[in-house]
Amino acid sequence: MDRDLLTHLPVVVAVARRGGFALAAAELGMSPSAVSHAVRLVEERIGQPLFARTTRSVSLTEAGKALVETAAPALQDIAERMDRIRGVKGRPSGLLRINASNIAIPLAVTPVVAAMADRYPDVTVEVFAEQGLVDIVGEGFDAGIRLGEMIAQDMVTVRLTPPFKAVIVASPTYVGKRGRPRDVADLANHNCIGYRLVRSGGLYRWDLNEDGKDVVVETRGTAVVTDSLAAVDLALAGVGLAYVFEPLVRADLAAGRLVHILPKTAIDEPGLFLYFPRRASMAPKLRAFIDTAQEIGRASMRTPGRVA
Repeated sequence: MDRDLLTHLPVVVAVARRGGFALAAAELGMSPSAVSHAVRLVEERIGQPLFARTTRSVSLTEAGKALVETAAPALQDIAERMDRIRGVKGRPSGLLRINASNIAIPLAVTPVVAAMADRYPDVTVEVFAEQGLVDIVGEGFDAGIRLGEMIAQDMVTVRLTPPFKAVIVASPTYVGKRGRPRDVADLANHNCIGYRLVRSGGLYRWDLNEDGKDVVVETRGTAVVTDSLAAVDLALAGVGLAYVFEPLVRADLAAGRLVHILPKTAIDEPGLFLYFPRRASMAPKLRAFIDTAQEIGRASMRTPGRVA
């Protein structure tokens, strides 16, 4: 067994996952030169290049792809087994990597991470915010958080929030200047804050309910964002109408900083779910996150709170 090879395999996997030497170095807490040295050593042992390098990109060669496809699951399995061994003797520990949509951060991640900081000080939760769906296994994440309708059926899911509505809101200032739209068709005469889909590059079309039927509406306006929280900020500033999930603006609606627009057009969303591959379900650090999230969820159901 080549011990040097085994020692440096996690570095190779990190470079492949992050798509570059500098990003892998930052993740691993190593210098870029040390990362390059580790990769070069593995290449020398195997006798083939693992990465095709240019000034702008780093990509896997055929040999590199074959190695990473074999090594990454094995390393992940070893890490999970080590976490379980530690969990038997003491508290959950290790790095828990979660890929979540931006809206999930305030709604389902922040309160859980805050509670875990006291309960499980040996667990570090790394949250990667991304709008589009990713392969959480291939990208090295322990779990993801998305709307229920977006999750693959082969994943284990755990509900983190109750269902909620997608609503249109505006500030009293905007309504005072432009008035309220009379119906869905009248949205074309209003300044609607657009939402750019990061993965596809297209503009999101608003899903609304019109006379009991689901309709998809193209909007236009003077501002386009890639983050729902930015849309809320622009709505509060009086820029235009924002289409957002109701929990994000619950406190603003209650305080009168925002008002509902066409409330009967609001559609129901399934809520946010944590999801992960079945083999990861027993990892103590993930189990700790799930238990904490469910406890917070039960408490919020008993005493509904507001998202500030």
